[in-house]
Amino acid sequence: MLKKKITLKHIARELEVSISTVSKALKNSEEISRDTKEKIQAFAKLYNYKPNNIAISLKNKRTKNIGVVIPDIVHHFFTTVVRGIENFANKQGYNVIVCLSDESFDKEVINMEMLANGSIDGFIMSLSAGTQEKDDYNHLKEVTEQGIPVVLFDRVTDEIECDKVVIDDLQGGYMATKKLIDEGRKRIALLTTYDYFSVSRARNEGYKKALHDHGLEFKDEYVLKLPYMDVDEKTISNFFDKIEVDGVLSVNEIFGIYAMRVLQRKKHRIPKDISVIGFTDGLLSQYANPSMTSVAQHGDHMGETAARMLIEKVESDSDEETFKTEIIQPTIVSRESTLSL
Repeated sequence: MLKKKITLKHIARELEVSISTVSKALKNSEEISRDTKEKIQAFAKLYNYKPNNIAISLKNKRTKNIGVVIPDIVHHFFTTVVRGIENFANKQGYNVIVCLSDESFDKEVINMEMLANGSIDGFIMSLSAGTQEKDDYNHLKEVTEQGIPVVLFDRVTDEIECDKVVIDDLQGGYMATKKLIDEGRKRIALLTTYDYFSVSRARNEGYKKALHDHGLEFKDEYVLKLPYMDVDEKTISNFFDKIEVDGVLSVNEIFGIYAMRVLQRKKHRIPKDISVIGFTDGLLSQYANPSMTSVAQHGDHMGETAARMLIEKVESDSDEETFKTEIIQPTIVSRESTLSL
């Protein structure tokens, strides 16, 4: 009968020692007592334990490198997060290695395998669209089970037990929708992504909750779901031909900019006829014409928080596994695409 593949975490749990102790014992470290070493080595042999490349980078072998895996570098939000990570990590004497998953599940897995091969002390990452769509997190589970700390930011999953840092996306969606309602807007369209994006789901919920709380009916025909990449302007144009709107909430910056362009082409005046709000307070929002009111996600702060959480884990001597989620509060940056109240 085949024995189930075991990890350092399994051995540590079974023998009631830390993952670090198991790792050192298997490397015959002088720091571990002979009895403990023999017990751990015998257990590992019995269960045919073989360390894989992901098991190499552990607490007792610091590289002072942090691996960061982000979905893309084009979006302003991710660049600000990386800047925040670098600012904090560099002050603590850590280097930052950034890899792009390019929204691909396969690239995300390859990046993690490459970095975990003794190159880094831990990961900070935001899940790719491909990973969220596939709903497969085995590569993350393997890393965490080998004792490599991971901090997920922005796009996260409940499937993985690790530290997380997120913005309160539901609150952001609620605040933006309420701002439109406070302007007197009653027919508010939502431009969003497909449901597998965790952040979009929460922003959609905020939109619905704000409508409900202010006595406005949620209507499916006022919601347009678009692919995250390769946005088709014609689809947006057809959407606005079918409904009459006086407000638009976009779950990201790109959709919001496209929406303003389409609406202006249809001779709608922004914000006199229609107000528009997007997420991510990026350069596109600032330099659009008119400039776009945005829900700021505070990427710099998110990056610094993620780096602090990871370095605390890397440098902790505690064997106790506790995980926390830090929630950053969004704010609204008012610009020309909404009315001045």
